[in-house]
Amino acid sequence: MGHWLDRNIIEPGKLPLLLALAAFVLTFVVTRTITRLIRAGKGPFGNVTAGELHIHHVVPGVVLTVVGGFGSVASGGGGLGPAFAAVLFGIGAGLVLDEFALILHLDDVYWSEAGRKSVEVVVLTAALVGLLLAGFAPFGVNDLTQEELRNRAGAAASTGVNFLFALVALSKGKARVALFGVIIPVVAVIGSLRLARPGSLWDRRFYRRRPRARARAILRAHRHDRRWSGLRRALGNWLGGTPDPPRTP
Repeated sequence: MGHWLDRNIIEPGKLPLLLALAAFVLTFVVTRTITRLIRAGKGPFGNVTAGELHIHHVVPGVVLTVVGGFGSVASGGGGLGPAFAAVLFGIGAGLVLDEFALILHLDDVYWSEAGRKSVEVVVLTAALVGLLLAGFAPFGVNDLTQEELRNRAGAAASTGVNFLFALVALSKGKARVALFGVIIPVVAVIGSLRLARPGSLWDRRFYRRRPRARARAILRAHRHDRRWSGLRRALGNWLGGTPDPPRTP
């Protein structure tokens, strides 16, 4: 284990990234545990308030993210500085993204259906950082040969093609596929070749006069959502807690 850590993490200079990811995931787990205890009225925890003002944990998260980010830039390449800054950044990012839905909606939707976006963004972020930690580089740059790396035009063309596939997948309404496709190009290629999601930019632009293609896309999206929505909901409930039922007017 020690040899693997030295060879794959410490020698390539990935220790700050590993520490940031560990701090990010641990912060999310601890934060969700505490908020769920507060929601259930258990334990010694309570909301942080200043008078009648509820201080959301995104506030200290922003502060820690800024301190960790600037600290990482200012600390240089060696010593404990980058590692400490990475931990601060990971903690701050965990606190901020745990309330991503609040920032998106500018409303306290933490325990609502809309609040599920926070859990999805945290899981997506952790997965993408994990892929970077495992050695995957954006747009398949790590897959280039030494000869291609020496040829700037070839490297730029390969990166541009991978970016184009990711962009096509995004225009087809497949944001998650496009994001993972940035790290693993074959994912973007598959997403760009498959049918677009109903209502996506690609659907509105290219399926408008192709009713059969639009019908196939709607049917495929329905089958996909029916197959995976239950599992996605169960996982979201397990990670972030069950949302409150919608309020009746």
